[in-house]
Amino acid sequence: MADCSRREMLRNGLAGLGGYCLLNRFAGLDALAAPDGGRLNVLFIAVDDLRPELGCYGNRIVKSPSIDALAASGMTFKRAYCQQAVCSPSRTSLLTGRRPDTTLVYDLNTHFRRHIPDVVTLPQHFVSNGYHAQSFGKIFHGGFDDPASWTEPAWFPEAPQYGKPENIALMEKNAAEAREFNKKLKGGVALEKDPKTGIILKENPRKKKARRGPSWEDPDAPDHALPDGRITDAALNAMRRIKDKPFFLAVGFLKPHLPFVAPKKYFDLYKGIDIPLADNPFAPRNAPQFALSNWGELRQYNDIPGEGPLSDDKARELVRAYYAAVSFTDAQIGRLLAGLDALGLREKTVVVLWGDHGWQLGEHGMWCKHTNFETSVHSPLVISAPGRKNAGGASDALVEFVDIYPSLCEACGLQPPAGLEGASFIPLLENPAREWKRAAFSQYPRSIPNVGDCMGYSMRTDRYRFTEWAVPEKGFRVCELYDHSTDPDENENIADKPENAELVKELTKTLREGWRGAMPKG
Repeated sequence: MADCSRREMLRNGLAGLGGYCLLNRFAGLDALAAPDGGRLNVLFIAVDDLRPELGCYGNRIVKSPSIDALAASGMTFKRAYCQQAVCSPSRTSLLTGRRPDTTLVYDLNTHFRRHIPDVVTLPQHFVSNGYHAQSFGKIFHGGFDDPASWTEPAWFPEAPQYGKPENIALMEKNAAEAREFNKKLKGGVALEKDPKTGIILKENPRKKKARRGPSWEDPDAPDHALPDGRITDAALNAMRRIKDKPFFLAVGFLKPHLPFVAPKKYFDLYKGIDIPLADNPFAPRNAPQFALSNWGELRQYNDIPGEGPLSDDKARELVRAYYAAVSFTDAQIGRLLAGLDALGLREKTVVVLWGDHGWQLGEHGMWCKHTNFETSVHSPLVISAPGRKNAGGASDALVEFVDIYPSLCEACGLQPPAGLEGASFIPLLENPAREWKRAAFSQYPRSIPNVGDCMGYSMRTDRYRFTEWAVPEKGFRVCELYDHSTDPDENENIADKPENAELVKELTKTLREGWRGAMPKG
């Protein structure tokens, strides 16, 4: 097959600019009603930087009893994938039901309404169908909230991200320095605003953010002293207030995003435990250097070296702190679910929990996300829907975050809007083993030396991860191929092995056919 141009790939393959919607699936759909005959609510729980390292995913060290209990009442998707492993593109894709090549959001500086101003977001669709939609914490990426999506203005906690006085003081000082810099920033902080709503559509990439403090902290403080504890308090108060309305309640937890801050009692859960480190702290053999990242996000913290690897002691420190932050967030999720039960709402509510992307903990010598590797794009997804079969089950089907929008529509009996680029996975709740998608798609942009800007498109099939980096007009094409049947940690790129030439050709064809060609049948 001849190489298509990058523009053609964007238009015909993965982009899906024409939209896609399985309307026939919803023709004559009857809503799954609550026991009292009313409409089902949605509790929509987002967790920042949560990797699928939880009890319900087979991890025996991480303490996640609340998420595990949710999984025991619903379905755990073992192979769920985000569309781009960084906050804003991933959340934008999920909340609009469109892939990054449709939203054109690839960075942290662009609001999706700059390119698709009239798109109807997931919560906005519920509002238009008579629901009360409210947001607490981080749902859209910070600074790019969407007023049209909510019945009431989004709520954000007013609490310092650290708990110890010396770190709070340090961050206040750093924030003041950033504010002074931004006052003098040429062109201002906002390069473009919506003339009607005033929301920022394009943020100046030169905007200075406050310098970071330590990468982790264990204050001896109550949960409500930190932002995620306050998010839970506010969400519970709202739940009590709106319990008699059909609601879409979105609760976005900040941890385990850096810095890994949690009350000391959650660090104590891992006291004396031999914290394991990644057993593959090396780059995959034969992988292109530009496929990896230098984890610049973590390097901004004042206890992390600007270059080079971490010591084993520092790595073990960070892994323990990450686990503590996961357990802190898990406790908040437990409080939310307990509140739902106390109000008698569990049998009236679809609960969905997702992490916006994966996170590397030293695998391939990397930290953070920002890659196309499995550790970056594989993320948790758990859904519990009243009246569905197979409670406590798990599915190995390939699902994507763009599938969440149509799935919640089907679960609540709403006709989905036109233009969605995913498929409802609700049939998997009835039959987790049924035939499903041929592939899940992700992507990540890179600036490659002597080549320029390049989008790396990655595809996970049942057996393989295949990634193509191509700028055909410059004669540039590099592929990665990892065989998960023999190499689940993606430690060797086998794309250039002669015996795999036909396989690479076949996978290239599937990649070029894009998400439409991989959709489930029927």
